[in-house]
Amino acid sequence: MTPPTFLQLAGHPLRWQLLRELARSDRTVQELTALVGEAQNLVSYHLGKLREAGLVSAHRSSADGRDAYYSADLTRLGELLTATAGALHPGLPLPPPAEGGDGSGTATVLFLCTGNSARSQMAEALIRARSGGAVQAYSAGSHPKPLHPNAVKVMRVEHGLDLAGNESKHLSVFADQHFDWVISLCDRVREVCPDFPGDPETIHWSIPDPAAGHADDEASYPAFQHTAAELETRIGFLLAVLTNGTPPS
Repeated sequence: MTPPTFLQLAGHPLRWQLLRELARSDRTVQELTALVGEAQNLVSYHLGKLREAGLVSAHRSSADGRDAYYSADLTRLGELLTATAGALHPGLPLPPPAEGGDGSGTATVLFLCTGNSARSQMAEALIRARSGGAVQAYSAGSHPKPLHPNAVKVMRVEHGLDLAGNESKHLSVFADQHFDWVISLCDRVREVCPDFPGDPETIHWSIPDPAAGHADDEASYPAFQHTAAELETRIGFLLAVLTNGTPPS
């Protein structure tokens, strides 16, 4: 019997290495080239194969339009891994990622975006609510501005969380604080993110500003819905790591 298509695709050593790197953090081609130690044209070729299969996606950087950030679709990868295990033996499908903890251990996470007006505030609220007390979350921005009304609305309507009354903060507020994880949510803030004490685990989620490029708040609301859904998915996978207490290798 022929092995599943996913196994044939992801089983290539370089493609597997690229998937491992992208499962941890969104990356540019240049970063991936340095991490895997291969020529850029070879890395780009294999990234193209992974994109064709719907395992990774790419979009232009909001900090430098000449760069593109690649992201792994962890939900799709999880489904394919489960199906592949089941093709080998029906008793092998993998368990779904954890959604929260029991509060027995506490991780500290700082989310960063430019304005601390939407993405990072939403991420902070989601991980606090979904972690069952296992995560202490904070958020800040490089250029704080008032909380966006659509961030408040989408969290209240779609996720049952109240952001009203939250204030935006500059990342310098946390300059001397120790975190286990620091997660940048936009490409611009990643370029100016300082080093935090204690050598925290740093990862990047390249998530476009949901308020950008829209005529008004009504027009941008679907973008906020999409952003909240993406954050919820990414946070679900992050919690599986945080509550197990083991950073990705």
